[in-house]
Amino acid sequence: MKIYPIETGNFKLDGGAMFGVVPKTIWQKTNPADANNLIEMSMRCMLIEDGNRLILIDTGLGNKQSDKFFGYYYLFGDFSLDTSLAKFGFHREDITDVFLTHLHFDHCGGVIEWNANKTLLQPAFKNAKVWSNDKHWKWATEPNPREKASFLKENINPIKENDQLEFIHRNAIDQIGFDVLFMDGHTEKQMLPKLTYQDKTLIFMADLLPTVGHIPLPYVMGYDTRPLLTIKEKAAFLNEAADNNYYLFLEHDAHHEICTVKHTEKGVRLDQTFKFTDIFN
Repeated sequence: MKIYPIETGNFKLDGGAMFGVVPKTIWQKTNPADANNLIEMSMRCMLIEDGNRLILIDTGLGNKQSDKFFGYYYLFGDFSLDTSLAKFGFHREDITDVFLTHLHFDHCGGVIEWNANKTLLQPAFKNAKVWSNDKHWKWATEPNPREKASFLKENINPIKENDQLEFIHRNAIDQIGFDVLFMDGHTEKQMLPKLTYQDKTLIFMADLLPTVGHIPLPYVMGYDTRPLLTIKEKAAFLNEAADNNYYLFLEHDAHHEICTVKHTEKGVRLDQTFKFTDIFN
């Protein structure tokens, strides 16, 4: 197995929305805001080369939305999915599986694209199966009013229409080659890949832990549908991560790719941060 970090782009979100009830005077110490109260975020995906499978974890925003839509998110930087794949010698057509942690647009937008003349939505990964799970799929395709703006039909419906859709069940390792942790605080049945890689345990954190600034338990996004459940899930996970020295792959932290956590008198806190290549060959 070989794993590669894939940078699909950076964007900005409102810092207050990202930290919920935590005051700005506190959260800006770890996640400084600009003049518009926006904090820097990444859309860092993961590519897993495992035998004859090439598995992409999440896809970023994609490029099919309108300029008005992208204007809300202040995209910045030079990263793109295609250039990141090419850096490691790959192309979209090489991808055999796309694993979507959940179907919010910043995680799945890149799975569907326009055709050349923008008349038809088509698969961006033409040779890939696309993995979700049945409970989250139902949640996303019959959305509640609070999350409806995050579940865009043009990102989701064509997956099924193009016969790419597959569902992860509890025996995920037999289906996709790695374990999956299911989390329900952010959205119904978010999936976190859990891998053993170079004798270390590596967890793709998706939106359970967006940035290192979100490690303290009350630091929960305003976007979470069940914030008290997020706190419970995060507490259990972070204690396990500290006990077992897990390496946490951060999808949304624009400045830190990997972190570890440790037990302290104040609870689980940040231990160290790393670049992916600092830890893995």
